[in-house]
Amino acid sequence: MTTEREKLLRDPNLHVIFGITLVAVMGVAVLAPAFPKIVNELGISTRQVGLLITVFTLPGVFLTPVLGVLADRLGRKRILVPALLLFGLAGGMCTFVRHFHLLLLLRFFQGVGAASLGSLNVTIIGDLYEGRLRARALGYNASVLSLGTASYPAVGGGLAMLGWYYPFALSFLAIPLGLFVLYRLNNPEPKSEEVLLAYMRSAWRSVRHIRVAGLFAAGLITFIILYGSYLTFFPLLLGHSFGAPPYLIGLIMSSMSLTTALTASQAGRLARGFKKRSLLQISFSLYTLSLLIIPQVQALWLFLLPAVLFGAAQGINIPAVQTMLTEQAPAKYRAAFMSLYGLILRLGQTCGPLIMGGAFHFWQMKGAFYAGAGFALAAILIMSLTIKELPNPLDAN
Repeated sequence: MTTEREKLLRDPNLHVIFGITLVAVMGVAVLAPAFPKIVNELGISTRQVGLLITVFTLPGVFLTPVLGVLADRLGRKRILVPALLLFGLAGGMCTFVRHFHLLLLLRFFQGVGAASLGSLNVTIIGDLYEGRLRARALGYNASVLSLGTASYPAVGGGLAMLGWYYPFALSFLAIPLGLFVLYRLNNPEPKSEEVLLAYMRSAWRSVRHIRVAGLFAAGLITFIILYGSYLTFFPLLLGHSFGAPPYLIGLIMSSMSLTTALTASQAGRLARGFKKRSLLQISFSLYTLSLLIIPQVQALWLFLLPAVLFGAAQGINIPAVQTMLTEQAPAKYRAAFMSLYGLILRLGQTCGPLIMGGAFHFWQMKGAFYAGAGFALAAILIMSLTIKELPNPLDAN
């Protein structure tokens, strides 16, 4: 007899969503191990290389909420398919560019394509599944996301050994995926008859709540830490201070994402043992510990410890926040709701390298990690003040 879990994992729609998720995290994770080589080959500074992340995430700050509204009004596929095609074309063309400013321009257009991916994949899960199935699907999606971020640094590091530009070629995979979404994704499209102004008022009311604000703050701080301290400065520390080659940087960073995947797959069991607010506080405590350890490490192999701690924090954080938010979002406003959350994440992605770059400027490399630890401690306090009555949807797992 086929179990509910097996039936879910065999659903072709979920497989397509997994593909979207893997593309959504490709834009940064696959490049991070190549950063030291890009600095040397293009003759740019350590702070400048962070612009490859900033210009990629910047379009999402402005476009994510707009695309969310359009996805509610016009349909998910009409936004997803062009987004995937643009992501693949602009990102793949970076393979052939040898000028830093032109590279930044193509990364900007790739970021336009990426703007909707990280929110619409979760939105579609919310459309397709309810209750226990929804929580499970989001947990599996978080595991797939983590497996992608685990494998991409290793793959990107290996490709960067051949040339700093080869990791960009993986972006071409988004083009066939866009066609697959067009012909194979069988999702319910929203039917909104509200006039735009009424729709906007109703959507705003659905997000105007202290609990939602707390979850948005959790996402913002998580991505400031992830994209600032970890994805930008951690590989630079390994490459410049310890002389690690790109493939070894990728392997160390992959240990973090593998831990995230394993932890996320156990989200239901963790939720049965801890209260909703406690899960998020534990995750930010682990972030803090990891970031405080990194500047103290003296041997390359010992970086596995803070990487694993960081991965465990991610595995607790991501499925918990996403499940709580999709439970809060009404179906007909879900894309706008989750896109606003996507906007918050984009702000974190965009500001993270800049904030930690400022910390690096004043306190050298260790400042980028101590500043991240400070943000994580602030998140623990915010969770205490804002997330009090929200029911724990992970209990349904």
